[in-house]
Amino acid sequence: QVQLAESGGASVQAGGSLRLSCAASGLIYSNYCMGWFRQTSGKEREGVAVISPLGSDTYYIDSVRGRFTISRDNAKNTLYLQMDNLKPEDTAVYYCAARITGACFTSWTQGLGYGYWGQGTQVTVFS
Repeated sequence: QVQLAESGGASVQAGGSLRLSCAASGLIYSNYCMGWFRQTSGKEREGVAVISPLGSDTYYIDSVRGRFTISRDNAKNTLYLQMDNLKPEDTAVYYCAARITGACFTSWTQGLGYGYWGQGTQVTVFS
C-alpha cells in the first residue's frame, strides 16, 4: 500500500521559512517523478514544484521560483520543499504526490498523471 505523509506545515510570519517533508512508503520511490502541489479554499489545486526521479531536474511555477527549492533523498524515500521568503499568498494546504503515468514534466502543474497523494499539511503565512 502506497503512503505519502507530509509534515512541516505551520503558521509563520511573512518573510520567514519552512521546510516541508514527505515520507513515502510502499513504492520504489526512486522510480517516481514527485511533485508538490497546493490548494486554498475555493481555488483550483496548483502545482508548485516537480523533481525528476533521480533529482537531476526540477521545475517551479513562476510565483515561487527563487524562493522555494524542491529536493529529494532517495535513500530515505523522502521529498522536501524548502520555502524561503514566504508571502501571505503562499498560504495553502500543501500536498506531495507521485506521478504514475506520463512524462515527468508534461502538464505537471495540473497534476495530470499523479496517482498517489498525501493528505496535506497546512501552511499559513501572516503579515
